[in-house]
Formats: sequence, structure tokens, C-alpha cells
Amino acid sequence: MNYRAEDIKWAEEVWEKLQKKLSVVSERVKDILPGDADENGKFVDRGNDIFWWTNGFWAGLLWQMYHATGEESYKTYAEVIEKKLDTALEEFWGLHHDVGFMWSLSAVADYRLTGNEKSKNRGLHAASVLAGRYNPNGHFIRAWNPECDPSLDTRGLMIIDCLMNLPLLYWADELTDDHRYDSIAKEHADTALRYILREDGSCNHIVQFDSETGEFVKSLGGQGYGEGSSWSRGQSWAVYGFTLSYLYTKEERYLNAAKQAAHYFIANAALNDYVPLLDFRAPQEPKYIDTTAGVITACGLLELSKHVGELERPLYMESAMRMLKVLVERYCDWNEETDAILGYGSGAYHKDVHHPIIYGDYFLLEAVLRILGKDTLLW
Repeated sequence: MNYRAEDIKWAEEVWEKLQKKLSVVSERVKDILPGDADENGKFVDRGNDIFWWTNGFWAGLLWQMYHATGEESYKTYAEVIEKKLDTALEEFWGLHHDVGFMWSLSAVADYRLTGNEKSKNRGLHAASVLAGRYNPNGHFIRAWNPECDPSLDTRGLMIIDCLMNLPLLYWADELTDDHRYDSIAKEHADTALRYILREDGSCNHIVQFDSETGEFVKSLGGQGYGEGSSWSRGQSWAVYGFTLSYLYTKEERYLNAAKQAAHYFIANAALNDYVPLLDFRAPQEPKYIDTTAGVITACGLLELSKHVGELERPLYMESAMRMLKVLVERYCDWNEETDAILGYGSGAYHKDVHHPIIYGDYFLLEAVLRILGKDTLLW
């Protein structure tokens, strides 16, 4: 991709800051599973919840750093995380739809970069767990387990987030030539096209089906403001997730869906100086933002720009750069005494706002490395 000289210069400056801070932080937190950060910017250890969905992002960040720098310490620390996650594979009944987030960025990344056969086996095990959650009546991959939210009957739920787990199945299909994986991934993506992506490009977060008949029941508000609203991180999963389904399948309907979701996101983010609101259809007050939705979407837009015509490309590239630049300028912490970098991430509208979250740092790094041509696609 041909980025403007000014954008490359900007990315080089940010990359220098990322290297400086992450070299210190990786040494400091090498024995934990970083998740959210506390009020002092220190990562909270998620090791007591081995099934937590974000447990692969620190490994993914380390593998990106290893690929970009060649420094062995990042590889060593990433391998520690990968081995920690073996407990989750052994006690697989605690796993749910987010195994892609956990093992695409850890074991599959390891296999892709080093050829480690044990890592390949871990990735295929995780892919089989994910495929095993497929509901053939409703043509979707089931979200969550009952203990995740006792108030919901999770047997018939699908969520927008799972689009980002599908690359684990596409990878397994390519590796084994077992088209069960590919078929399940595409059927889930097609169900998302039908029931999650709305005509205006906005998205539902959660959709409920009758788990026995597969019939649509209703949509749920999920982590956004409420039913019918537009949770921005859900939009970001749609932008990037549909783009990745197109990357693996070359099915035009996924590319068009990614564009549709991207246009909705860009239009709404532009109204707030390219800083995404936590929900694009929420009351004006209180005003909540989610920086993680911005960096995820930026990664998706940069990938999407590779698959469109030359005259379409500037919309996606320029929008991604505007988001990245404003988020770095306003919300990044380069103090080496703290762990987290990107602040003001938000997990859910009604209970989890404005603090650093590990995947914010991962996607920021991925975006900067992509601009510089130093990234490796871990999805």
C-alpha cells in the first residue's frame, strides 16, 4: 500500500514510542496475563480466569513485536502466555465463542511465525472447540455459556463479536483441507448478514434464536445503550470481521457488508472529530467514548483498503489515519512507569467505561505496524 509520506513519518514516530515503552512493560509483566488496567495504569492479572476472552491479546502483541523487531524476549514471553492457556484447552468446557481471540493471537501466531507443531495442534484443538458450538438449525455459532450471564438463555444467542473468531476456522480449513471449518464460518457470517447487519450499516450486538428450531426470536441491546442502538465496538467487529471473511473467501457479499458497516462508522465518528462514541445511538449525556472501537476499526479500514479499487481507497485510508492520529494525540500514555498505553477504552455502556483495556494496545500496535509494512496478519 502507498501511504503518504506524512503518515509514514507519523507512524515511525509512534512506533519509536511503542518500542520504548513495550520493551520496559513486557519485562515487567512477563509473568501475568494482562487484561484491563487499574486506576494507576497497571495491568490487572487475568490469570485467575483462564477462560477470559481477552487472554490472547498480550500474546498477539508480543508476537507482533517479535515479528517487527526480531527480539527473542518477545517470543519467549509470548510462549509463556501460550503455555498458560493450555489449562483452558484441557478444561475446555469453560470455553465459548471467543477461542479465536485467544488462540489465533497466541498458538496460531506461534505456528505461523516459527512452525511450532505443538502450537499448530493447540490451534486446531481450539478450532474444533469453536466448530463444536455451531447450531445447524439456526446456522450460527453459539455465544457464551450459561455462567457468563445467568439472566440469559445462551443456547440461542449469536453476537457480532464472533465475526473476529471466524479466521481461526478459515485457518483450520486451509491447514487441513477439511471444509467443515470453512462451511461453518461462512454460514455464521451469512446469518450475521441477515440478522445482525442492518440496512443502514448499523449492527445489532446480540441476536436470539430458538435453539431447537433456529427461528429468529429478537435482537438484544447487549453492551450498547439498549435494543436498537449502535454499540461502536460491535460496529468495529463488523468492519474488520466482514473484511477478514472476504479476505479468506473472496465472496463479494462480505466485502460489501464491510463497506456498509465502515460507512456507517466513519460517518458517525466524523461527527465527534473521529473519536468514536461508545454508542452511536445513545443520549447526548452522559457522553461516553470508546477508543478501542477506533483502533479496531482503523485496522479494519486499513485492511479493507487493500481490497477495493484505487478510487475507493482514500476514504478508508484517510478515515483510519484521522482516527489513529486523534486517539494517539489525546489518549495515549507513554510513561514507562505505567503498563497500559491507550486510555479511555470502554467495555459496556452501563457498567464499564473509560479505562485502558489490553486489546486497545494490541490494535494500536497492529495499525501502526501495518502502515509501516512491519505487521503480520495474525487473524
